[in-house]
Amino acid sequence: MLPEAAHPGVFPPETRVQTTALACSLPRQQSLPLSRHSSESIARQLKESGQVEKISPATVRRWLCQDKLKPWRFKLWQHISDPASFLLRARPVLRLYQHAKALLEGGIWVVCCDEKTSLQARQPEQVSVATAPGQLAKHNGRYKRMGAVQLFAALSVADGRVSGECRAQKCFSDFQAFITDTLLPQALKRGVKRVVLILDNGRTHAPKRLQKWLDEEMARRELSLKVKVQWLPVRASWLDQIEIWFSKLQSKVLRPNDFENVPALVTAIESFIDYCNQTAQPIKWTYTVEKLEHKLAAYL
Repeated sequence: MLPEAAHPGVFPPETRVQTTALACSLPRQQSLPLSRHSSESIARQLKESGQVEKISPATVRRWLCQDKLKPWRFKLWQHISDPASFLLRARPVLRLYQHAKALLEGGIWVVCCDEKTSLQARQPEQVSVATAPGQLAKHNGRYKRMGAVQLFAALSVADGRVSGECRAQKCFSDFQAFITDTLLPQALKRGVKRVVLILDNGRTHAPKRLQKWLDEEMARRELSLKVKVQWLPVRASWLDQIEIWFSKLQSKVLRPNDFENVPALVTAIESFIDYCNQTAQPIKWTYTVEKLEHKLAAYL
């Protein structure tokens, strides 16, 4: 007879320990076809292993809450696999962020560029309803796909102003057109002598070809302006300030998604850029080279 049978609802300490051990393991380590544990799966595992005859998921959840364990929740995380190489690329980017305003005053314009791709125009089957006292706004979950665009955008680190252009595709030629049609006129208007583009290593940016093309383009146009690329570390989008602005665009314009066609979506994006630029401020960036060096010190 199992220990709990004589006193229903009372479990030996070993059962509590085994519950914690299961919660602190990955399901695959227990040969379970699950990505995450739940109170139900742990209760079932305790019974199938013969640890108990019966136990409710509520009891398991109560124990886990007391131990501040929530195995059904997770967060994304990634380890810097090559700290030395990461620091080599990240250090100049963080220095540029730190001195962007002074650099602009000296004629050097620091700009973060990237694309937000596959922005879809979705037309709900029913009209959205605005909020009312005691009621949330309502947005219909059924929709028709009306097409998609790619947004090429650049953020001026020194003042927070954004430039953007929507295009049908996202190949290197589209990125080239964004530079020549949008960024270069902005640089000439600002009267800067040099532009520093902070970019990731995405295929759209053609890392092996971009700098050569920029030099040739400036020479072809007979411009004294110099455009140099500062590459971000691999898989370091969190270091790209334009991603912060993209998150604002996502939360304030693209969700919920209610656009009758692609032109309406493009108009909304362009209007949001103008809206943001009216009160633009530089991002309060607090992650310094010193903080990164301290974080990576143990791995160097």
